[in-house]
Amino acid sequence: MTPALTGGEALARALAAHGVTQTFGIPGTHNLELYRHLQPYGIGHVNTRHEQGAGYAADAYARVSGRPGTAITTTGPALLNIAAAVGQAYSDSVPLLVVSPGMPLRHPRQSTGLLHEMRSQTQALRGVAAFSHRVASADEIGAAVARAFTLFRGERPRPAHIEVPLDLLETAQPVGVTRLAPPVAPPAPVETAVGEAAEALRGARRPVLVLGGGARAAAATCLAIAEELGAPVVTTANGKGVVDERHPLSLGVSLHSPAVQKWLADRDVVLAVGTELAESDVWGPLPALTGTLIRVDVDPAQMYAGLPADVALVGDARPLLNALLAAYREREPRQGAEPVGLTALRAARDDETRTRDARWTPYLRAMRRVLAEDAVITSDSAQCCYYGALPHLPIGPQGRYLHPTGFGALGYALPAAIGAKTACPERQVVALSGDGGLQFSVQELATAAQLGRPLPVVVFDNGGYGEIREEMAARGDSPTAVDLPPVDLPALARAYGGHGTAVRSPEELAGALADALDTPGPTIVTVPEETPR
Repeated sequence: MTPALTGGEALARALAAHGVTQTFGIPGTHNLELYRHLQPYGIGHVNTRHEQGAGYAADAYARVSGRPGTAITTTGPALLNIAAAVGQAYSDSVPLLVVSPGMPLRHPRQSTGLLHEMRSQTQALRGVAAFSHRVASADEIGAAVARAFTLFRGERPRPAHIEVPLDLLETAQPVGVTRLAPPVAPPAPVETAVGEAAEALRGARRPVLVLGGGARAAAATCLAIAEELGAPVVTTANGKGVVDERHPLSLGVSLHSPAVQKWLADRDVVLAVGTELAESDVWGPLPALTGTLIRVDVDPAQMYAGLPADVALVGDARPLLNALLAAYREREPRQGAEPVGLTALRAARDDETRTRDARWTPYLRAMRRVLAEDAVITSDSAQCCYYGALPHLPIGPQGRYLHPTGFGALGYALPAAIGAKTACPERQVVALSGDGGLQFSVQELATAAQLGRPLPVVVFDNGGYGEIREEMAARGDSPTAVDLPPVDLPALARAYGGHGTAVRSPEELAGALADALDTPGPTIVTVPEETPR
């Protein structure tokens, strides 16, 4: 017989059937029936202090675990609170599922003043998610969840939202068998396109690899291709560490460097893997490439977006690059590549920003000495992160650096660290932020204290919004609304049940970080930052 389940139980059952064992969120009046069924279906939950924090935590959980992240909100303001995190996940191609209640099935279009009532939750979320699906029956819940996981498995990963009308959550209805997202086999590489790409690489004298986040699952093959070709590797922020940044061929995250952009424009073959090659990757107008551009991407739309592909390889990066490497090796040996001269290029790149970046580099070197190879660093949209750690804190394939690119959300680092530590409690996880960005989500210190796992939070304190302050000065404007009154952040961490200290030298930071990695709960370590005023 078909069982009768409430919408809340049907949703918990469908999530569990798709392997969800962990959620992030906040219970509210309208979603209690779902919370009632989480534990019976083996689904854990981290109770964040703000829905945006739940979204960032679920995002980071997905990035480091390789499994979709799931967040739960209630109706109205709670769902809007998580919208920024959904937009960030969309920008960074992260499989994030947000589930929420909605107004009752037959709720009138005329406003009635029901708690958390808004005109349309689905329209609001469709602006930042791949889709927002409002179900019309308890039986449809399973299909909606399967739809989301099919997207996560078979297409470019994007966030999705499922809305269950609150009367369906509470009412028992007949529900059929659990619908599961089908396995999605990657398409077989198109032999002619692979052959064309292999021929272009064989004739290349000045090849280069540009790697984005979509190259991560093919890291070993990317390295093999680079070494076979003698080709340098430059990455986007999301591609940081796909190839060890200490490798002789690595240029790290330096697409934003004018020297590297000029050098890139002179390459005769550019193999770009899993990257949009967008303005947010190069921090300005796209460089004009003069050579052949081979693009490898799961998203067909990328083949003619930004810099159009001369050779398009659409599909999953790993089988495509494996086929490309095999095809390359089948042909006659190529002519030797021209000498690369990476030492001079690195020097020119570093000279561009040496004065500016000197405020962070000694501290980042101290952090690197303390951190394990598989450490996870979560990053904020802060100067110490995009000017400092992205180019100057080397990461290898065992580690991860999670940065909010594209959408550029502030407040990402701390809740993302909570999500990463939840996914991988045995690994070192460190949040890196500025004082302005941290205060967007500083309440998540309470969540970290409640979890009781070591979680250092390194904060470079420049007394406000340093980037905007400098942009105003560059325009000749008087800095306005960018200087924040000082906050005793270590004391705030202690007030939340954690720990805190201030350091004034790289050596002190190394010692404080080592202690924090062995101390349960969050530890804020502040570094005063001298900036031009």
